[in-house]
Amino acid sequence: MQESKKNFVLYMRNFIFGVEDSLVSTVGLVSGIAAAGVSHSTIVLTGIVLIFVEAFSMAVGSFLSEHSIEDYVNNIGSYSRHSIIGGLIMFFSYFVSGFIPLFSYVFVGDEYSFRISIIASLVALFVLGVISARLFKTSVWHHSLEMLLIGGVAVGIGITVGKIVNNF
Repeated sequence: MQESKKNFVLYMRNFIFGVEDSLVSTVGLVSGIAAAGVSHSTIVLTGIVLIFVEAFSMAVGSFLSEHSIEDYVNNIGSYSRHSIIGGLIMFFSYFVSGFIPLFSYVFVGDEYSFRISIIASLVALFVLGVISARLFKTSVWHHSLEMLLIGGVAVGIGITVGKIVNNF
């Protein structure tokens, strides 16, 4: 595979993975704790902590795994700028996307924030599916609906766990 194409795939993989994981895990967590009936400030605080910790964790994981592969394949022992850039792409894609589920809890009243958070996250996942399908010349509907389904399952898990734990 050409070096430029290989780097493009690495960077896009980190971008798509970062956005998808951020949206799915953040909306799942936020929906779950909202379903448990906690305050808006607790939802926002928990979401922000999750975004910072997970963005860092995902970026470091991306960097370390890519560096390990580069080290094995090239036997260089030093850090490649590609593994560093991949980690940075992971960090920023996760960080920025994580705020999509939180916006409604910050800017919208109590009554609508739960629904808006879920809808905004699912729409963002659908759009991510469209973008990734077009970039890699695959089925737009397949990828978009797949992203939507994954996000919907995460929301369902979050709400279910939040309600169950809240009842104990």
